[in-house]
Amino acid sequence: MKRSLLFLTGCLALILAGCAVFAAEVPPPAVDSNGAVSGRPAVAVLAGGCFWGVEAVFEQVKGVLDVTSGYAGGSRADAHYETVSSGRTGHAESVRITYDPLQVSFGKLLQVFFTVVHDPTELNRQGPDRGPQYRSAIFYTSEDQKRVAEAYVQQLNGAKVFRSPVVTRVTRLPAFYPAEDYHQDYIQHNPDNPYVMYNDLPKIAALHKKFPDLLKSR
Repeated sequence: MKRSLLFLTGCLALILAGCAVFAAEVPPPAVDSNGAVSGRPAVAVLAGGCFWGVEAVFEQVKGVLDVTSGYAGGSRADAHYETVSSGRTGHAESVRITYDPLQVSFGKLLQVFFTVVHDPTELNRQGPDRGPQYRSAIFYTSEDQKRVAEAYVQQLNGAKVFRSPVVTRVTRLPAFYPAEDYHQDYIQHNPDNPYVMYNDLPKIAALHKKFPDLLKSR
């Protein structure tokens, strides 16, 4: 009975929250990366609220080889969930995305990020979560990524794609620290968690609706 109730609640969440996810039509970036030149896997580090949902979305994107939840922006000494949750460490809940640039570009990952992963107009918050640890951020690992990210934010703001300005911070990645084991693949292991059903499953549904050509084949 409890599982059935959670399922129904989750379906309602998909309908209601999905409306907000589809609020903006985000164009592809006018400037994209040249990362495919090397032929080697590349890494992108993005922060868009609670890392559970961010991780789950990108795990389904074609060309993504691995996604790890973790912390970026602070030091190794305080890269722990309990301390990061205080909002005083400088860290943001983030994901490290290892991807094949021959299959998916950095710019395309950013389009997914801005379209279905989170609301880039919310400052230091996402949905029910509050604090700088939930800020929207792109931690670039190269000058090429910096160029693409800054140009894309400027493009979205210039076109007024969203009702409010994009507040995503574009900053250099100092280091990335993987989160505790129980945070990895959290949604896969906890699909009936009410938080997940209301806040994260709509993002996955939006990915399937908005980017069917980007989905990994099953």
